[in-house]
Amino acid sequence: MGLEEKTRSSGDHPREQDGPVLPTVNPAVEQQPPKPSLHPAFYVTVWIALSSSVILFNKWILASLGFKYPVILTTYHLTFATVMTQLLARYTTLLDGRKTVKMTGRVYLRAIVPIGFFFSLSLICGNLTYLYLSVAFIQMLKATTPVAVLLSSWSLGLSQPSLKVFLNVSAIVIGVIIASIGEIKFVWIGFIYQICGIIFEALRLTMVQRLLSSAEYKMDPLVSLYYFAPVCAVMNGIVALVWEVPKVTMAEVYNVGFIIFFLNGLCAFLLNVSVVFLIGKTSSLVLTLCGVLKDILLVIASIILFGTTVTALQFFGYSIALCGMIYYKLGYDAIKGYAAEAGRQWAEFSNRRPVLRRISVILLVLLLLVVLLNGISPDYAPSVDTTKVLDGAKAKIGFSN
Repeated sequence: MGLEEKTRSSGDHPREQDGPVLPTVNPAVEQQPPKPSLHPAFYVTVWIALSSSVILFNKWILASLGFKYPVILTTYHLTFATVMTQLLARYTTLLDGRKTVKMTGRVYLRAIVPIGFFFSLSLICGNLTYLYLSVAFIQMLKATTPVAVLLSSWSLGLSQPSLKVFLNVSAIVIGVIIASIGEIKFVWIGFIYQICGIIFEALRLTMVQRLLSSAEYKMDPLVSLYYFAPVCAVMNGIVALVWEVPKVTMAEVYNVGFIIFFLNGLCAFLLNVSVVFLIGKTSSLVLTLCGVLKDILLVIASIILFGTTVTALQFFGYSIALCGMIYYKLGYDAIKGYAAEAGRQWAEFSNRRPVLRRISVILLVLLLLVVLLNGISPDYAPSVDTTKVLDGAKAKIGFSN
């Protein structure tokens, strides 16, 4: 038999196996059902709830409960965050991302400490604002944060000035100016504190952007908190020791209650954890859009919970600012695409649930009417001492002052 015939013969008749054939795929692994995962809407809802709760919680403690020490409250939040991040780093995997960060003493002093300094100032100014302005007006002023970030990035040389971009963000400024003119309870010192807080926050974000431009310093929000919280707690603690600690009394602390303080700190910390999960399960773009929705909900919550009056002029100006912010962050093409997709989803929803669609439209119209009527109606409501109301509620549920 020749070589060609041997080759053909070996190709026509498969070689017999001397032993058992091992499977190429593990049947047990192949049959495992996929792990159930939560819908992204869950993470969006949790983040919006926690973010709104922290703002309303702080406003309630500082204004309604009469604990007028925002620096002490901020120091407590950062100390709580420091302890919790250290525990998470030791006993969980949530902070394993810090192992990829090449953090040295030199980098910490030259980058983390300055960023922490501006972080502390932004938190102090932001909490001081709650003593003077309503939550609704504060959220309107915060709409100018993208403008401040843009200007700070130009001033620090991270981006080149552009007239087109500047004109794009002008609508935000114009809208906030209109909203400020329409504010009934305008307090200059509170306005100045909020503007300073926005400026410090913009500088912090710009410095963080410059730090994270290198791949070796990529950090998620929780890892960032791990590094920034200790230095911020120390800085704020020094300010609090000089400014507020000599004035605070234990009676004021007891009036709030240790349980309330603990829940407040826990809520502020869980907000940072929820940001990590939200970005991980969705994207930073979704976080931006959720921020706009959260601001709108906070304005509505301020009207309902604190009786804040929002004038029609404020509503008009804030609408302009929000539209300008969305256009600046997304751009025309992205907005057009999202609008087309939203229209398609709404049409499908209308076909599937026509009754629910009508109810949703009616509720939205009623909500808009309530906001508009609240803005144009005169204020004849009698003044209410919210502290006494809250004290009575706490006595009923077992909290003692």
